[in-house]
Amino acid sequence: MSRIGKYPVEVPKGVTVTLNGQDLAVKGPKGELKLTLVDDVTVEQGESGLKVAPREDTQRARAMWGLSRTLVKNIVTGVTDGFTKTLEINGVGYRAAIQGKNLQLNLGFSHDVLYPIPEGIDIKCTKPTEIVITGIDKQKVGQVAAEIRGYRGPEPYKGKGVKYAGEYIFRKEGKKK
Repeated sequence: MSRIGKYPVEVPKGVTVTLNGQDLAVKGPKGELKLTLVDDVTVEQGESGLKVAPREDTQRARAMWGLSRTLVKNIVTGVTDGFTKTLEINGVGYRAAIQGKNLQLNLGFSHDVLYPIPEGIDIKCTKPTEIVITGIDKQKVGQVAAEIRGYRGPEPYKGKGVKYAGEYIFRKEGKKK
């Protein structure tokens, strides 16, 4: 039995859920998200919210049960509150700025890195060394944050690079004389 899948997903007020077979559409104050669930699970709308259950007692159905419940929870949370990731930039001369629909990153290369901001994602530079990524799709927000971090990940000797806020970088000792 799935420990995650057995709990219902609460649907807050102001959020409408439309079920059409395996297609789930959730509309809320921040926008609308759609999800197509696998055939191994069913979704029912009840008083306590959305209930996800496996169709059969197979290993795949049990595996998809918890996953599907979490995906449904993420889209309900996304259309109500949204998701945020914060990146920090460490290093002398490393900075970020918004230029139109692009994010300009100075990361110590011979050229500036221009990252086009995807649809549905909002990026703000509150400080030159801080990037705040917000959106309603959790997967897309995480993917954008990972792509930006991938340009210059944190290195273990001086800690320079782009890292997630609150991420601990294991520091190494330099070479000995």
